[in-house]
Amino acid sequence: MNSKWIGGAAFLAVMTVFAACNNDDDNNNNPTPTNNVVNLKADINGLQEKPTSTTSTATGTMTGTIDTTTNVMSYTVTYQGITPTAGHIHRIDSANGTGAPIIPFASLTSPISGTTSLRRTQRDSILAGQYYVNFHTAAYPNGEIRGDIKKQ
Repeated sequence: MNSKWIGGAAFLAVMTVFAACNNDDDNNNNPTPTNNVVNLKADINGLQEKPTSTTSTATGTMTGTIDTTTNVMSYTVTYQGITPTAGHIHRIDSANGTGAPIIPFASLTSPISGTTSLRRTQRDSILAGQYYVNFHTAAYPNGEIRGDIKKQ
């Protein structure tokens, strides 16, 4: 046999082994984060209630995300100090900063978690700060505590 052929075959065998040991497979264990998820937050209290703030000492928070590729919003809302009669996410559509409920909460027991599919216009409005979380009570039927949803 030709020694050049044997040397070339040996070189190819060694290169094949090195290629098989390439570390690219490890990337599947640590996927690169994507930029299509936006974090959301709202601090909920009586001072933010509109058109008139309340003196309520109740508070809460909302954290969530919107996947801008799928337009799915996931959220968790907590509150303390009230017994709500209703709770939902509203869209601001009035000059006084209020609006109709758009996303009702399936439960009023804190913590409240949910996922909802949004239309693109809803997603864009939420990201533009035009939505808020609101809890209504017997003492404040129009809303006792509120928190404007903001991007983080």
